[in-house]
Amino acid sequence: MKYLINYSLFFIIASMLSCKDNSPKNIFEVKSTAEVEQATTIHSSSNDTIIYFIDFKSKFVDSRNVEVWLPKNYPEKNVKYQVLYMHDGQNVFNKETSYSGVAWEIEEKVDSLLAINAIRPTIVVGIWNNGEKRFSEYMPQLPKSLSESAFAKAELKKNFGSDKLLSDNYLKFMTQELLPFVNEKFQTSKEPEHTITMGASMGAHISLYAMIKYPDTFGKAGCLSTHWPIPYLGQAFMDELPTSVPEPTFHKIYFDHGTKTLDKVYEPHQLKVNDMFYQLGYTDQNLLYRKFEGHEHSEKYWQQRVALPLEFLLK
Repeated sequence: MKYLINYSLFFIIASMLSCKDNSPKNIFEVKSTAEVEQATTIHSSSNDTIIYFIDFKSKFVDSRNVEVWLPKNYPEKNVKYQVLYMHDGQNVFNKETSYSGVAWEIEEKVDSLLAINAIRPTIVVGIWNNGEKRFSEYMPQLPKSLSESAFAKAELKKNFGSDKLLSDNYLKFMTQELLPFVNEKFQTSKEPEHTITMGASMGAHISLYAMIKYPDTFGKAGCLSTHWPIPYLGQAFMDELPTSVPEPTFHKIYFDHGTKTLDKVYEPHQLKVNDMFYQLGYTDQNLLYRKFEGHEHSEKYWQQRVALPLEFLLK
C-alpha cells in the first residue's frame, strides 16, 4: 500500500493497520503518480488514517499545516464522505501539538459515533491557526463598514497588533483553495448539507461566519463557547445576524457554553443570539443549544462535550 504526496506538499501519512492480520486497511491514492515526491508512515492503528499537509500554501493567507483524518475502511465503495472542517487544527487530534496540552480527540469521538451508525461517513480536516493572526483571521468582518472604520483599526492595532481583520481572506482560502483540494483528492460529497465547519471561542465565530458568508458551501456550523463579548466588534456582529443568517432550509447550527472562567459571561449574549435564530424560522430540529454547568473555557471541556454537536451536525 502506498500513501502519496502531491502539489509539492509534504504528506506525512499515519497509516492505520489491522490489529488482526497487520495488513493495510486504508488506501489513499492520488490520480497521478508523476506528482509523487515523498511518503512517510509515522504510526499504526486499526482504526483510521491521518495525513499531514505541512505548510499548505495559499495566496490569501499565510501558509499553515492542515491535517486530514480518514475513518476506518476509507474509501468505501459508492460512499461520498461528508467533510467536517475544524479550526485551531493543532488542538483537534494531537495533544503534543495542542497549545493547552489537551486535544479534542475528534478521531475517537467520530469513530465511536460511526461504530453505532449515529452519523454519516465523515472525513475531518483540521486547519491550524496562525498564532498571532488568529484573532484577525477568525473575527468576522461584519458589518464591513464598521470593522474597517478608523476606530476599529485603532482598537485592533492596540489590542492585537494588527489594524485589519483577515477573516474574509481566510474564508477565501477555505472555499477557493482548501475545499477544492480536499474534494479533488478525497472521496467527498460536495453538497452544502454535507460540508460542516466547527470551532470553539473565536473558532466558533469563524464557523458561524463561514455559514453566513458562504451559505451554499457550508450547510452546518458547530459553535462551542462562542466569545460574544468582544469590545466594539462583538455586539456589532451580533446586530447583523438577523439580516445575515441564511434561512433554515438545510442549514443547522449548534451553540453551547460552560459556566466558569470566560464562559460564565456568555449566557445572556447566547440567549439573545438564539432568539434571533428562532425569529428567522430555526427550530429545535436545526438549532441545538446547551449550557454545561461547571465547564470552563478550555480544550479539556470541549473534548468532554464535543460528541453532542458531532452527532447533531453529522447525522
